[in-house]
Amino acid sequence: MNLSEGVQIVSFVVLAALTLCAALGVVLLEEIVYSAFLLGAVFIGISGLFILLNADFVAAAQILIYVGAVNVLILFAIMLVNKREPFAPSRNLWIRRSATAVVCLGIFALLGTMVIATPWAIAPSPGPVDTVLKIGIHFFSDYLLPFELASVLLLMAMVGAIILARRDFIPEVTIPGATSEPLALPERPRELPSERVGS
Repeated sequence: MNLSEGVQIVSFVVLAALTLCAALGVVLLEEIVYSAFLLGAVFIGISGLFILLNADFVAAAQILIYVGAVNVLILFAIMLVNKREPFAPSRNLWIRRSATAVVCLGIFALLGTMVIATPWAIAPSPGPVDTVLKIGIHFFSDYLLPFELASVLLLMAMVGAIILARRDFIPEVTIPGATSEPLALPERPRELPSERVGS
């Protein structure tokens, strides 16, 4: 075993331990803000594992999308809606926890069996592969239709978010005798630069 293999093994052990400990913290901690921060640590650990697999584009996308967008959105949602309300203790809580533990152990055993039974031997590659170029070629040839459908879906979600954010401006009560004109959302009047200078 040369130096590079030893560094890869140590890096894998450290990243795997970080990811597992952070994932356990996400599930076991009662403070939801700490769980959200540990979820970001899980995403960073997974990104490091992708780097060890020479998947540089997937690792960068993991950081940009999951840590920079999804996790930040979760944190904003938690901090905006974090109402401290006392919850009544539920009955037979040990049954729920026992069932959750059994399901988690079953999934862990299934994944462990899959890891042990899968042949992980990889044929040596002829040289370095440009993953970004290959992903771009597949995006615009084989997977062009799903790629465009995903962009249309994101556009619909953005329009829906704008409508929901401005729902306070839409009048809910109709005025009797009013003409049936399309609703126009009131805008705040803007001051012209000449008016600011004159005032």
